[in-house]
Amino acid sequence: MEGTSYKGTNKMIAGIVFGVITFWLFAQAMVNIVPAVQEDLEVELRALNIAISLTSLFSGMFIVVAGGLADRVGRKKITYVGLILSIIGSLLLVLAQGAPLLIIGRVLQGLSAAAIMPATIALMKAYFEGAERQRALSYWSIGSWGGSGITSFAGGAIATYMGWKWIFIFSIIFALLAMWLIREVPESKAKTTGKFRFDYGGLGIFIIAMLAINIFITQGADLGWTSLTSIILAVVSVGGVVIFVKYEAKRKNALIDFGLFKNKPYTGATISNFLLNAVAGTLIVANTYVQVGRGFTAFQSGLLSIGYLVAVLSMIRVGEKLMQKTGAKKPMIWGSAITLIGVALMGLTFLPGIFYTVMVFVGFILFGLGLGMYATPSTDTAVAAAPDEKVGEASGIYKMASSLGNAFGIAISATVYSTVAAVSNVHISATVGIITNVIFAAVSLISILILVPNDVGDVKNQGNL
Repeated sequence: MEGTSYKGTNKMIAGIVFGVITFWLFAQAMVNIVPAVQEDLEVELRALNIAISLTSLFSGMFIVVAGGLADRVGRKKITYVGLILSIIGSLLLVLAQGAPLLIIGRVLQGLSAAAIMPATIALMKAYFEGAERQRALSYWSIGSWGGSGITSFAGGAIATYMGWKWIFIFSIIFALLAMWLIREVPESKAKTTGKFRFDYGGLGIFIIAMLAINIFITQGADLGWTSLTSIILAVVSVGGVVIFVKYEAKRKNALIDFGLFKNKPYTGATISNFLLNAVAGTLIVANTYVQVGRGFTAFQSGLLSIGYLVAVLSMIRVGEKLMQKTGAKKPMIWGSAITLIGVALMGLTFLPGIFYTVMVFVGFILFGLGLGMYATPSTDTAVAAAPDEKVGEASGIYKMASSLGNAFGIAISATVYSTVAAVSNVHISATVGIITNVIFAAVSLISILILVPNDVGDVKNQGNL
């Protein structure tokens, strides 16, 4: 229901990319500045870790809600809401003198990410077509997939030379710039009939289930896997998911329309996206192992993964071009397979000294090459397969898969690593932790092979989607 002949422009793409990067500035950079924030604000490490995790948790829980609202009330409007929340959240962090403003700011930043991500993908679908849409989504992917690495390095440099609060001042500047660049983009929303009723019940069940799963995975080892608390959390997790699916199936205005998953290309893109984001657990296992087991400094372990950043950024446009020549399925398969090989190389902990260091360096490069090749074909498959009136909601589910996959992958990998380390040596625990991520990549590859048809994402065949 665009009601306009407006065609997307490079200015619009730039504004959306700046909007997406604001998320990574406050999400990824925060991980690198823990000691500086702790010393400056004199907050406990536990409170700081909670503040860090709240952003991804709130983003993951509310991203589908925001995507559905974007379809109903306007995709540009929800993008602006997200950018305003980002500005307020960042401002609270700049003004923070202790834990309260820090935590409130992080919650607002999580909600801002939930609004920005699906609404901007939906705007790309609304105002770009065919090859131009694929090009626009490539730049969106550079902001999203590459933004993590870019802001990780930029955040470290800003914190070192200017002070950590300057990261969030830059985040505010980027958000204002994004708002200015997309100001001429017309509003876009779906054609709807009848009064919109929000699914509060579905949201409540979903939040309880996600919190229970998250606490069970992250705290299970400390609580004891067979303790009463862990058993209750496991029951609530499984029961919550089952109740949520049954409850949503009966709702006319469901929080998640499971009918979207009747579309096999969309399902393949979303499941493989969840699993490849779960492979992010490799980062925590490999970085911890090279420091604990091989004596690397934090700076040296960071240098080992620099090839990952370069590879992701360089391969995103390549993935787009490959998709236009071969369709989306092949680069998605190649990307998953290359990621799997790269991750597997990091599990060769029996190798001595320099040989293992080389394997980790090459492994990170292959990891980045694979993800970069996969990013645009997967995003385009999800967007192209979604009905026009539900593209915001579909994008929200797709990005929720990213957030939850990343959160669960890191939590599961860290838990496996620490559990095995308690009964064995650090080398074996690292190998088992890496194997967990190899399994994630392998299941991702299988889901693409089974669910994604051969011609999906091919510009020549897009009229058939």
